Amino acid sequence: MSQAKDTVARLLMLLRHIPRAPGYIATTTLLEKLRNRGFSVDMRTVQRDLNRLSGPFSLLCDDSITPYRWSFTKDAPLDLRDMETPTALALYLAESHLKSLLPQSVLDLMAPQFRRARDYLDALEKNGLADWARRVRTRPNGKALLPAQVDSAVWQAVSTALLERKCLKVSYLSRSKEALKELVIHPDGFVSRHSISYLIGTVKGYDDPRQFALHRIQWAECLDTSAQEHGTFDIDEFLDSGFNALAPIKEVDLVADISPQIVWLLRETPLSIEQRLEALPDSDWYRLHAKVPDDQETLWWVFGLNSNIRVHEPVGWVEEIRTKLAWLSSHYSSSTSTHHHSARR
Repeated sequence: MSQAKDTVARLLMLLRHIPRAPGYIATTTLLEKLRNRGFSVDMRTVQRDLNRLSGPFSLLCDDSITPYRWSFTKDAPLDLRDMETPTALALYLAESHLKSLLPQSVLDLMAPQFRRARDYLDALEKNGLADWARRVRTRPNGKALLPAQVDSAVWQAVSTALLERKCLKVSYLSRSKEALKELVIHPDGFVSRHSISYLIGTVKGYDDPRQFALHRIQWAECLDTSAQEHGTFDIDEFLDSGFNALAPIKEVDLVADISPQIVWLLRETPLSIEQRLEALPDSDWYRLHAKVPDDQETLWWVFGLNSNIRVHEPVGWVEEIRTKLAWLSSHYSSSTSTHHHSARR
């Protein structure tokens, strides 16, 4: 590397390690960082470089203590600071989770930072935190469906309307009527749930908040009209009162016998805060007592255990399970008969 190029690289490396005020870095620390990066310099060279850079790059020098401390001014127009590995790792891991939660305008602003974080980690070879990103993944419990596809223009309009508290005009595919409806929604909130995201808001003719699946919005426009404010709306209360349910969800006492493998599962990851397991006499099965929501999701969990559970209460669940088992028996019996009949022919 020529002397001129070496000098430019050294000056850039210095700037990248200087924080904005009120943060600071000592001259001795800057010298150490340069030497760690392979630059053969002494303290006098570093001090001379900092004095040359202080004017054009708005650097502050605190000479009240030794060694001197340096920082960018709070409103410095240029930011050449080097990204630290923990910051890059956090951005890298957060990117995929934030895409369906942040407004598009914020994602657009964050895109260069996400890209910078990826490039930074890709450039590192022997670094434990960088290696962490290559070795760590998240997996949902159970079978995860692929996310419902949301048009980028729809997400742009939805996120803008929610962020700026504007009305949202949409063409919405009604699941119940299987037809497109044109609606003006006053956004109240947003919920991401597994593979589907929902806009929460009110429409003309209804005072209570309703949920609209984003992937069923075929077209959307953020209007200039301000959305109606619902001062009493609380998204946590909305979720607790029966999100995705026709009525507020109550709690019930689940009493069931469970197999040994399910006992292990519920000991390590309880079904609820109020849970009790009792060993059954002359058996390796246990009696489960738990306070759970009386909702379809919990009942689906029970169905998924198949022969590993026998429900005693609530009675309504027992009847529903019996009905489902009778239907399944009939369904598979008729399917088998039809298959055998077709095979003989």
